Amino acid sequence: MTDKTAATAELSPELEQLVAEADTGGRKPIGLAAQILLWIAVSWSLFQLWYASPLPFVFGIGVLNDTEARAIHLAFALFLAYTAYPAFKSSSRVHIPLIDWVLALAGAFAGAYLFLFYNQLALRPGQPTLMDLVTAGSGILLLLEATRRSLGLPMVGVAAVFMLFTFAGPYMPEALQHKGASLQRFLTHQWLVTEGVFGIALGVSTSFVFLFVLFGTLLDKAGAGNWLMQLSIALLGHLRGGPAKVAVVSSALNGVVSGSSVSNVVSGGIFTIPLMKRTGLSGVKAGAIEASSSINGQIMPPVMGAAAFLMVEYVGIPYSEIIKHAALPAIASYISLFYIVHLEAVKIGTAPIPRERMEAKTRLLRTGLGLSGTIAILCLLYYGVQGIQLAFGSAAPTILTLVAAAVYVASVWFSSRYEDLSLDDPNAPIISLPRAWDVVRTGLDFIIPLVVLLWCLTVDQLSPGLSAFWGTLTVIGIVATRKPLLALFRNQSIPNAIATGWDDLVDGLALGARNMIGIAVATATAGIVVGTVTLTGLGLMMTEFVEFLSGGNVIIMLLLIAMISLVLGMGIPTTANYILVATLMAPVVIELGAQAGLAIPLIAVHLFVFYFGIMADITPPVGLAAFAAAAISREDPIATGFQGALYSLRTAILPFVFIFNPALLLIGIDSVPHLIGVVVISLIAILLFAAATMNWFITKSRLWESAILLLACFTLFRPDWWLDQFYPKYRELPARELLAQVERAPSDTRITLVVEGLNIEGETVRKTVSVPLGDPKEPRLRLRAAGLGVAGAGNKVTITNVAFGSYAKRLGLEAGYEVVSVLEPAQRPSQIWPIGGGLIAVGLIALLQWRRRPAPA
Repeated sequence: MTDKTAATAELSPELEQLVAEADTGGRKPIGLAAQILLWIAVSWSLFQLWYASPLPFVFGIGVLNDTEARAIHLAFALFLAYTAYPAFKSSSRVHIPLIDWVLALAGAFAGAYLFLFYNQLALRPGQPTLMDLVTAGSGILLLLEATRRSLGLPMVGVAAVFMLFTFAGPYMPEALQHKGASLQRFLTHQWLVTEGVFGIALGVSTSFVFLFVLFGTLLDKAGAGNWLMQLSIALLGHLRGGPAKVAVVSSALNGVVSGSSVSNVVSGGIFTIPLMKRTGLSGVKAGAIEASSSINGQIMPPVMGAAAFLMVEYVGIPYSEIIKHAALPAIASYISLFYIVHLEAVKIGTAPIPRERMEAKTRLLRTGLGLSGTIAILCLLYYGVQGIQLAFGSAAPTILTLVAAAVYVASVWFSSRYEDLSLDDPNAPIISLPRAWDVVRTGLDFIIPLVVLLWCLTVDQLSPGLSAFWGTLTVIGIVATRKPLLALFRNQSIPNAIATGWDDLVDGLALGARNMIGIAVATATAGIVVGTVTLTGLGLMMTEFVEFLSGGNVIIMLLLIAMISLVLGMGIPTTANYILVATLMAPVVIELGAQAGLAIPLIAVHLFVFYFGIMADITPPVGLAAFAAAAISREDPIATGFQGALYSLRTAILPFVFIFNPALLLIGIDSVPHLIGVVVISLIAILLFAAATMNWFITKSRLWESAILLLACFTLFRPDWWLDQFYPKYRELPARELLAQVERAPSDTRITLVVEGLNIEGETVRKTVSVPLGDPKEPRLRLRAAGLGVAGAGNKVTITNVAFGSYAKRLGLEAGYEVVSVLEPAQRPSQIWPIGGGLIAVGLIALLQWRRRPAPA
């Protein structure tokens, strides 16, 4: 790779069309139609920025409530769905027919109806006029057609089945029977109130998913995607199987920029897949590695897929908490894939790509300076910002803005002193690797918006929407000014650079909006399913149905839910898949797990559903990420999908692990040594699983060796299982000890309770639940923070209040339930004993394989 003769690889027309059809719509009209489409998309982005910003409240204009904002959001999405997505594969991609303009305007009117007539609808609740009902019915039909165009028929089929279920209630089998609903009630519930289409899912899409998508799109437009790819190549290209390892790391980094599996595959795969093939990997494996690493971009914090933001509402915890819980599984998954590609490289004996020769002492010194410098800058950043905030109070934001602007200008000036690096043609016969610092210095300013976003999310703990607004505003500044500043510092044409920067900004705003069409339409259509559940009581029926199929066995229940997620994911996007399965199945897992004596944290259940929704992007026969990778490698997409699914087994087992061992989600960690132990043991376990499934550890494994590695992996992930066979996990304390236990509990911990009471159907249920406790304070206040009110009388403790929408409510607790007992961790042998046994077994296998490894060539 050089900085002067590099030729940038171009996307083939087929790949461009594949990405467009999947993410932004296949149409590229010309003339006036192109301008209308462009500026409507830009207007949508500007509206979302305005809505998320504090400006409406500062100026007292344009203040919208949630319902009005959702209506405008859907109106933009429906208009663009009809103008950006052709009706059929045979339809023109450069011409928008008159019927599509009519449908776009009708869809925009129906979508915006709650905004346009908000006051009138509020004055006659439950008494819709003929106009209301006609608009609602037309809106649902237009939404379904927009869904067919942007997401395909499967999503329409799912929505249609649930709509049919609404009316066919009296004729359903007894287990699923309900009284049904009239057409008027159905239309009102789904379109004229916020129980259906305009519910939580569309609200999350409106509030902050859009801005995170726009943030990533603009950051990529500024050049951060290319910079991250080059940085990955510079750091890892020299390793054995370097291009494959580049694919893994760059996909993890690109997860910050792109939440789409398909665009992640294409943006990185166009370089990494040919490079992997040149090192000896087959096209199928090269495509599978890229697809497998790209789908995991959605689970990689800090900017995860759109479904992760929905968890904020469904689980009821801040996004910063979701990042914390999701971090270790995501890192473990990527490290495991990194190890898998290393094993593939070892199997075929690939040679590393040569890099610049340098004395070991010099290289070590450079690496040490790089690491120590990074740590020093991070410390300076953290303590510097904290110091300014303490010293200047209300003036701190202005001062920090000026400091950030100065740092940005200095970074661009520093970058301007060096030639911009570009990626080589991956099919060229020779490639040379740049030094990491040569890449880093050309894009130091790209780090600034990431710092702003992470600071707002994790340190200041602003809402996801406001955090994304400040991060996006920072990126907008970079896109608009970076090229003019570079031109200024390099004595180049400033007017041309200003024009280019403006074009990039407009194009980025439009592209961000077009990337959101499918997500907005998906969340709206998923709202039909959610509305059906609330209208018919389907949730309770699903609990009984799954309990019947699984026989109350939690493992079988989880396998059923995983299969449902995979099957649904074959036809619908991850976000919609998550909404459907989380709405129907998450309460089922919580309820049946609690009745089986397993206190499953809510976040574990929702991440379980999320993970398997993502897996559907690579699972045959319909895995869009695998199809995109196969289009680059020119191999069979089904074979690529099966190979990718094999590589992704390490991601598939993690949800089962953290359901039974929440420590993987950093739940229940009580000290720094405990944290270090959990991280190290979890990483060793997932690497052993990868070695066992690849049938290669030190050398090729025998069948019994792989079996022992799998057993050791299970032991490291679930050391408590072995202890459970001989020692009780909990010691039961009488209910009267509840408040005393709550008072003694450390901050940010949980208390486990056994409760009993009558459910809504009059049946006695007994369940085990884990209730989170916040900072130490009066015991009743700590319980009330989770939405739980209790009262004691003698030895009895009764739940007197469960706050609506609280964590306790989501656990299925109800007022009137009695606390039977409090569960305290029992005294038993340390988990080090089974962990030590597992590690000894692994050591013996390693010794045996080391002795029979082949002699190096």
